[in-house]
Amino acid sequence: MSKSQVEQKAELMREAEDIIDELLNWQAETKRPNFDQIEGKVLALRERLSQEMVRVTVSGEDQVRPVPGPLCTECGVEMHYKGLKENKVSSWVGEVKYERGYYYCEGCKQGFFPSGPTT
Repeated sequence: MSKSQVEQKAELMREAEDIIDELLNWQAETKRPNFDQIEGKVLALRERLSQEMVRVTVSGEDQVRPVPGPLCTECGVEMHYKGLKENKVSSWVGEVKYERGYYYCEGCKQGFFPSGPTT
């Protein structure tokens, strides 16, 4: 079932607040940081927020398994639903981990994550 926009916003706001707190704590603890240090910290935090935005958006999509299951691209047999599994992709914003419905073909030993980023 998909997450509501309110739930997604709350999740993203918590992460944004954590990131802002981390930046402010770093600033308070770092004596006279130079521009490169400041920029490096901000870019790292921006990457983390970007990854979280992608994860929440992908995770917010419907994860209900299709009935019937998708057909295996190798042999054409219906794939079996194996539940939600963690998937991760490398993207422009870095590595993003999320859970997605996972299907598996026993004959071909092929796995498949429908509806979402591809690896």
